[in-house]
Amino acid sequence: MKLRRIAAATLLAAAACTHTRTGAAGGAPTPSNPSSAQPSPAAVNLPPIPLVKGALQIRVVYPSPNQLIQARDSNFIFGSVGNGHAKLTIDGAPVQVYPNGSFIAFLPLPAREHSSYDLMATLGSDTARATQTIRLLPPIPLLADTGVLVVDSSSVAPFGRIALGDSETVRVAVRAPANATVAWRPDSLTMVPMVNGAALPLRSAFDAPVPPGVITPRTAGDSVQWSLGVPAGRMRAPTSIVVARGADTVRLAVPAIAPAPPVPTWGILGADTSSVGDTDRVIIGRPVPNGTYKWLLMAGTAVPVTGYDGDFVRVRLDDALQIWVLASDIALMPNGWDPVARVAGNAQLRASAEWVDLEIPLSSRPPFLVEEGDHELQLTLYGVTGNTDIITYTGDDSLVRVVRWEPVGSERVRYTLRLATQPFGYLAFWDNGRFVLRVRRPPRINPDRPLAGLTIAVDPGHPPIGATGPTGLYEPVPTLAVGEKLREVLAARGATVIMTRTTAAPVALGARPIMARRADAQALVSIHLNALPDGVDPFVSHGTGTYFFHPQSEPMARALETSLVRHLGLPELGIHYDNLALARPTWMPAVLCEGAFIMMPEQEAALRTPQFQLAYARGIADGLETYFRSLAPRR
Repeated sequence: MKLRRIAAATLLAAAACTHTRTGAAGGAPTPSNPSSAQPSPAAVNLPPIPLVKGALQIRVVYPSPNQLIQARDSNFIFGSVGNGHAKLTIDGAPVQVYPNGSFIAFLPLPAREHSSYDLMATLGSDTARATQTIRLLPPIPLLADTGVLVVDSSSVAPFGRIALGDSETVRVAVRAPANATVAWRPDSLTMVPMVNGAALPLRSAFDAPVPPGVITPRTAGDSVQWSLGVPAGRMRAPTSIVVARGADTVRLAVPAIAPAPPVPTWGILGADTSSVGDTDRVIIGRPVPNGTYKWLLMAGTAVPVTGYDGDFVRVRLDDALQIWVLASDIALMPNGWDPVARVAGNAQLRASAEWVDLEIPLSSRPPFLVEEGDHELQLTLYGVTGNTDIITYTGDDSLVRVVRWEPVGSERVRYTLRLATQPFGYLAFWDNGRFVLRVRRPPRINPDRPLAGLTIAVDPGHPPIGATGPTGLYEPVPTLAVGEKLREVLAARGATVIMTRTTAAPVALGARPIMARRADAQALVSIHLNALPDGVDPFVSHGTGTYFFHPQSEPMARALETSLVRHLGLPELGIHYDNLALARPTWMPAVLCEGAFIMMPEQEAALRTPQFQLAYARGIADGLETYFRSLAPRR
């Protein structure tokens, strides 16, 4: 399980991740709990929850004490009361207690002046009470058109450390009432009016034109974001935003924008140069600061530095593309250092029993991108001039049929490898003056025993971190149990299994895909259990989901999702493209499975049972068989 991209996601108590994207909080719903919500159609397929008759004791697993809740109207709370016969109320609302004493509810957040949940459990004449203090997000400032002028000072942009070139545009912005007068003040004599987004005519191309002089009324939710595009060269000193209405005036400071690094300023990706030679070491490139992963670059790659934004550095790949990397991932070179221009020379294909290498001689490691297509791979080299006169083939290879190259601008070259099969796996690395794209051959499959002879990497997700269920079941415990059962099932079907962990000891996230690659595994499956971010109703959004990153892994993800839903009987959440460390390896199809939601009482209880653990394992094994059987030659 992982916590990332659902907006404003929050750490569950002892939880590390959430994948589910279905469902979202909207408005202030009525309290949700199993006694008021329809049971999931899969509930009858789960093992019965054992009855616990322990002492009455309230334990809240989530939220933890003083947890900052990343939702504004409603959220879930779960834990246990120690006895399945107990009754429970939270803030006066009745909440179902499951036979093992666990509970989960989706309730309106407490009033700001209280900022705590009040729990009361009863069992006969016995009563237990608990107060769980939480922290709420600061209120969004109400920017009223009347009364005292209120401006959202937290919305001022830009902010933080930024360095850009003189002609680059900086967006100066602030949230302020729509009927105010807002201006950017670069100096004591100049006031530049800013534009209110709510005043802009937003209409369909099919709408009738608005007659001149007609003003359409604003509605609730209209933007009150004032903004202005300013050349960075005009912001070398601190400036301000002035908001006025009537006799009220608010002045807000805007930080200076530093000049971009002098041209040329070069940096080397991968400040830890001891890792440069490791083919598993990659530097993440992003389209925007703190954005999604897109480029997986080699350590030791030299790139020009063109700007800064907070903890990120902008680098130039070629004359048409700039991306962002973490500042900690780049080491600046001395002023005046300039690498030898990269010119792609004559390429060569070298075939072996397990793969085919495309070798391209270059003066140094280039930024690159590999993209998968229908029976092809496209390799783009940035900051490279194409000068490939000859491409040498070695015999009539059965995998790579033809290689085409074309210049894409003056500093970009693209190689297209036409394959006899769909891409199965590949690896890009640097080898003694040559960029190498190694294309992996699909394994030879016996359709009667599709897993026989294969090496499968099994990754029991976590620790470190991981989610915790209502009765305290820690995610790494059942994922290891499922992994061990999967190892037995796969071995019985003829596969060799590589386990990324076999004990409760933590294993670094980045080390796990490396183990799979170095074992030459034909598949990597990571076993996880899901949880939700704040504000999502758990009685609506739960089930089984499977995640992939590269297109080559999508068929395996579909096969595993279908099989897991059949074996586990939980709602199908589908397959998802997601940027996960265990789904990013390229040398083999790799997927991450979220078989169940450990935060849901019925599913947590099931995960404690050997039969449900085995069902999870068999679901993966059967899905793997289906996928690899599809690679076998048709009879």
